[in-house]
Amino acid sequence: MISSQANIDPKATIGPGCNIAAGAVIGPGVELRSQVTIGEGALLRGCTVGDGCDIAPGCVLIGTDNGSGKRLVLEAGVVVLAGAIVSEPVLIGTGARIQPGAIIVRDVPPHAIVAGNPSQIVGYTLSSNADRPKRFDNPATQAPSTVPSRVCGVTLHRFPKVLDLRGNLTVGEFGRTVPFEPKRYFMVFGVPNAEIRGEHAHRECKQFLICAKGHCSVLADDGAEREEFLLDDPSVGLYLPPLTWGVQYKYSADAVLLVFASHFYDSAEYIRSYKEFRTLTSERSTRESE
Repeated sequence: MISSQANIDPKATIGPGCNIAAGAVIGPGVELRSQVTIGEGALLRGCTVGDGCDIAPGCVLIGTDNGSGKRLVLEAGVVVLAGAIVSEPVLIGTGARIQPGAIIVRDVPPHAIVAGNPSQIVGYTLSSNADRPKRFDNPATQAPSTVPSRVCGVTLHRFPKVLDLRGNLTVGEFGRTVPFEPKRYFMVFGVPNAEIRGEHAHRECKQFLICAKGHCSVLADDGAEREEFLLDDPSVGLYLPPLTWGVQYKYSADAVLLVFASHFYDSAEYIRSYKEFRTLTSERSTRESE
């Protein structure tokens, strides 16, 4: 339904099933796909808004290209809450959530929750109502164990921990307690807390993550389910199989993330487009169901 009190430029494109409230301004260069909701007093200009997006009252979306040829694009299912402002030609990924009053000046990854001015990623929309990341409780006496997750093939591992006055020790064995034998490792450290790492999947490479110092959070996504894990103990590791979209964020200032990989580095092995990742995981699901 389109309110008679909405101001819509004749060159704007309005898709089927859109709802535009009174006082909303849909300016030139706007393309609304299907089932988009625009709240009272929202201002849009020079942007593409994907299927099923929800733009709350008082939001401002202005896609000025500054001569770059870029355009402000909201992919499907984005929620922009009251008073948020996006005035740059950025890409806001599928299912992202922009919190009230946030100021967006750079791209937002799929399913990210961003807040503040300037905005920072404060979480991810998960596939359940879980209100906190999965983690092991940390009593010294807890036995080694492996916990599955909702995400296909992803497992959280606790290794033996030996506490000693001379110094503590934890140990894992490749091919036994770690699910593969690695061909390389890398370490991530000195990450500003506002930054995120990862944001990709692998075609064949397996990874095993241990936060050797400090803490960080890891989002794992198989294309259907998403779950967040807190790595805050060097005796705990997270296994990510191939075709798992991984994101690491919320690094503490002293965090050191150690990652073992089953393959040598190969840039062609990386999947950096979330859209391509979703296509590949959908094809996998189709094959498995046949």
